[in-house]
Amino acid sequence: MNKRKVTLAAAAAGVITGVAGLSLAAMPAGAGQPPSLPDVSAESLVEQVLTSKPGAFGGTVEVDNKLGLPSLAEIPQLADGKHSARIWTDGNGKFRAALPNGQSEQTIVNDGKTTWSWNSADNEVTKAEHKADQPKPDEDKSKAIDPATAAKEVVGLTKEFSDITVDGTARVANRAAYELVLTPKASEKTLIREVRIAVDAELKMPLRVAVLTNGASEPAGTVGFREINVGAQDPKLFEFTPPAQAKVTTPEAKEQKGRDRDHELGLEQALQGKDPQIFGTGWDTVVGARIPAEAMTQVPAEAQGLVDKFTKKVSGAWGSGQVFTTKVATILITDDGRVAAGAVPEQVLFDTIGQLK
Repeated sequence: MNKRKVTLAAAAAGVITGVAGLSLAAMPAGAGQPPSLPDVSAESLVEQVLTSKPGAFGGTVEVDNKLGLPSLAEIPQLADGKHSARIWTDGNGKFRAALPNGQSEQTIVNDGKTTWSWNSADNEVTKAEHKADQPKPDEDKSKAIDPATAAKEVVGLTKEFSDITVDGTARVANRAAYELVLTPKASEKTLIREVRIAVDAELKMPLRVAVLTNGASEPAGTVGFREINVGAQDPKLFEFTPPAQAKVTTPEAKEQKGRDRDHELGLEQALQGKDPQIFGTGWDTVVGARIPAEAMTQVPAEAQGLVDKFTKKVSGAWGSGQVFTTKVATILITDDGRVAAGAVPEQVLFDTIGQLK
């Protein structure tokens, strides 16, 4: 199936993943008895998560999704099941990630001055020179699977809206860790029951994050180290030379090509929360956006059919539309092009959508 024809469904799944922080959850704790460690306070572990600056390391990260997302060949990393990736950092800003996608792989390298992104499927390279006032393209995609980055984002956004405890210890990637647990306060309207973060007892960095939802005993999604090698990494890992015959472009040229192609890019950007509006705080935060009117008219029939298959029709004082639900998040797409999503029950979206400008 042509990837362009599943833009709407794929982008909707992307919103769910992003809003829920899929970053999310964790690997199984690993074999063996939980380690015996000195007592530590929850406040101390929270501070460690927020302030830790991991040094150089390389490792394999495993993601285990049980979110209930539709299985689409073009975006296997969003579907239920286990997926793995490799990440490396020099501890000073240089970074490399290898993200498998079926028979192909995406490689992302930050060499300190430029971020390179190479897709082996089409042998295309995106070259982004670093600018002080701009984010580094494609790094968010790779850092979303870094448990340390994921944990810092989750804790920073939700700690004041949570009851925080230490629930024993665990062994992750053969390293001793404390289990930090964030439970949404009773006043929070969210699908999430708790987030569990394994914090390395020696390195003080998060090794895994696990999200559990209401009514479920197993994590809804997981991301954590299967193995980790702490210490200096081969400097050549943070170098990149475009492969022979590779097409090299810039993010600006790639975006312009999409605009020239058709209106689907605008639709995808809207659904993925470009220039979003934020409502609420903490666990019941809702992200809203508007799909451009011209993009709504360009949705291919096949893409709309996929959306219809995985959503249910709803209506209320706010209008009418379709709701897409997973274990960790809900997305509402109205018939007039408004989008709202969050790790919340659908009623929260119905109560919020009318505020969208």
